Amino acid sequence: MKAMILAAGRGTRVRPLTNEMPKPMIPIIGKPVMEYIVEELARHGFDEIMINVSHLPEKIESYFGNGERFGVEIGYSFEGYIEDGEIQSTALGSAGGLKRIQDFGGFFDDTFLVVCGDALIDLDLTKAVREHWKSGAVASICTHAVSPEEVSSYGVVVSDDDGQIVSFQEKPSVEEARSNKVNTGIYIFEPEVLDLIPSGEQYDIGGDLFPQIVKKGLSFHSIDLPFNWVDIGKISDYWDANQKIMQGELRTIPMPGTEARPGVWVGLNTNIDWDNCEIQGPVYIGSGTTVEGGAMIVGPTWIGHGCHIREGARISKSIIFEYTRIGSASIVKNSVAFGQFFVDKDGNTFESESMHLDWVTDSRIPAQSLKSEKAK
Repeated sequence: MKAMILAAGRGTRVRPLTNEMPKPMIPIIGKPVMEYIVEELARHGFDEIMINVSHLPEKIESYFGNGERFGVEIGYSFEGYIEDGEIQSTALGSAGGLKRIQDFGGFFDDTFLVVCGDALIDLDLTKAVREHWKSGAVASICTHAVSPEEVSSYGVVVSDDDGQIVSFQEKPSVEEARSNKVNTGIYIFEPEVLDLIPSGEQYDIGGDLFPQIVKKGLSFHSIDLPFNWVDIGKISDYWDANQKIMQGELRTIPMPGTEARPGVWVGLNTNIDWDNCEIQGPVYIGSGTTVEGGAMIVGPTWIGHGCHIREGARISKSIIFEYTRIGSASIVKNSVAFGQFFVDKDGNTFESESMHLDWVTDSRIPAQSLKSEKAK
């Protein structure tokens, strides 16, 4: 079967992470979030996958290649152009990207699935497609029930007793919400839906295509199946997703590495002073990472490969990207350490130099070089 992964957006709400990587490449427990999507698609027989790319496209294309190592075939649709040697992104919107693929080669010739490349799901996709076929709909949305207090963060789907979608509400207030079922960005379409999308224009699935389907009175179905859905919409979602996974709340995603101590997983060839540092799991420590005696790490915490945790450093409930040196005077709590940035769990970003923190450096820079720089 055929599927499309939406991966062309800039991911502005998760900056600074997306300054250097497209949003689908943001790592969750050591793997790009989109890799989990590709694996899930392959598991359910979606073996022909198109991906639209625009922002930093080479990062996605070089990692996923033709899809062979995932047991699928992957193709790409680039939305943009090159000017003065630089890639200029001109994303066409989620629906516009679908139309571009169809206009180019008629890829969508039967029922197909559309998913966002920046969410974690464990939905039974096979059952979802069967529900779509059973309904006779031309389009279906897989919805997810959230608590009434959360509806204002999502697009709400309103359907009748038969599951026919009758309207939408974009981030309504708690008082105005007519449903607690929200749009997860997982869609099942028949090819005829593409006839409603204009060619060569920016066009959105939720904002433009869906109102058209409702207006024309086409069969439009809400699929309500239980599943875990973790949307990486903003930094706080990213932090929360890692916390949940490390605590075992998504059982389909196990901790990698070897459990060297209860609740502490490690990669290859780590250098950890087990006798003189304090580590409270769940914690993952990546390959080639040094943890000096006197350091304290409290989970859930993920530490990438090649890091250096100095004596006296304090890390709690945080995500430390690869090749980061956490200095001896540092306290990193409920945060993401990424390159030269410190981002707290609510998305507040600080450049490390302005904070005069001792952990700001790349672990590949010799410590003596840093001392000489500070002395100048």
